[in-house]
Amino acid sequence: MLSGPVDHVDLMAREPMVVQHPNGALFVSGYGPGSSDLSEPALNWRPHLWTSRDRGASWTRVNVGTAADGALGNSDVDLAVARDGTLYFVNLGYDPPKREGNFVTIGVSRDAGDTWSWKTLSKNHFDDRPWVKVAPDGTVHVIWNDGSVLYRSSRDRGATWSEPVRLSEHGGSSHLAVGPNGEVAVRITPLSASGFQYDEGVDLIGVSTDGGKTWHKRPAPGDREWAAGFDVPLRRWVEPLAWGSDGALYSLWTNLKGLWMARSRDKGETWKMWQVLGSSDEVLYFPYLAAGPRPNELAGTWFSGKGDAMHAHVALFEMGEGDGPPRTIQSRPFQIDSWTRPGQKGPVTRNTGGEYLGITFLREGGFAIVSPIYNGETKRTGFSWWKADIR
Repeated sequence: MLSGPVDHVDLMAREPMVVQHPNGALFVSGYGPGSSDLSEPALNWRPHLWTSRDRGASWTRVNVGTAADGALGNSDVDLAVARDGTLYFVNLGYDPPKREGNFVTIGVSRDAGDTWSWKTLSKNHFDDRPWVKVAPDGTVHVIWNDGSVLYRSSRDRGATWSEPVRLSEHGGSSHLAVGPNGEVAVRITPLSASGFQYDEGVDLIGVSTDGGKTWHKRPAPGDREWAAGFDVPLRRWVEPLAWGSDGALYSLWTNLKGLWMARSRDKGETWKMWQVLGSSDEVLYFPYLAAGPRPNELAGTWFSGKGDAMHAHVALFEMGEGDGPPRTIQSRPFQIDSWTRPGQKGPVTRNTGGEYLGITFLREGGFAIVSPIYNGETKRTGFSWWKADIR
């Protein structure tokens, strides 16, 4: 059953991400103008963060600091929380006139969001799509790309960071996942540098079993229709990974045939694949994946259709003990309150507001999804909070 949404109308929250703090508080991140003035140049946009202390019923804005404090970023964001409650908020700086990213920052809060310290992790041409995750021992892992995939880590709650390591000479930082025993997996894909670099044949998963010291890269499971440029039959960017609580590694993706899931019980060496949904008249795209606290339980989101026919989807995947296909339990499709005017001409139409819908399992049971709210015609911005319990 899908309930909601609870709409929080406030500053823009493009591509929102969500985590739950060990104390039960919820945090949602996004980015956009620093005020209600939607004409503010994107170069001046800011990272935004909100919290809820009543299980998503109401939300308040979190003060993450000022530009002078280093709280900079106007594009891709990600959130992570450690077992000790330390919050990590990574951001990309993007230059729209040049159509390239140019820095990656990370904010750290050790007091549940009350105060923040900021550091710059990279300041290179073509920086793009950072991700942050925290291992059970507190080690923080960050990846991003600049036409190659780069990695840094911290073992002291973000006070200091390792020197950048180039995990792959080519490809994009499509996703990052950390396992129950500190395993790290990185999805490396052909598109990078904000989509302006395409490296044919780079379709990999990198895995580290020693906290990021050494890496093994292997081909990703399944088939995908990769192509250079933006006018393609199937839009793809984030290729999500997740580690189950039993140490299995999962991959979720779409192609023109439908929605696919793969599981590896040997850290990416070999895979078992299933087609969990067949194709319909509409292409499925922009999947996202999260693992639950129970072994063999995951939740995923994706989109289908375009324009007025665009719908978001959410499902619970219950994986069998053997090699049988997962039980896929879908909730009702829904539409998000995100709109655009293609080419600044023609009628306003629905759009995804990003390349995924953030999702997290909740301590009290079920899981939650956040979706962006954006309507330039009515100047309505913010995010929607949805809760699902579809077991």
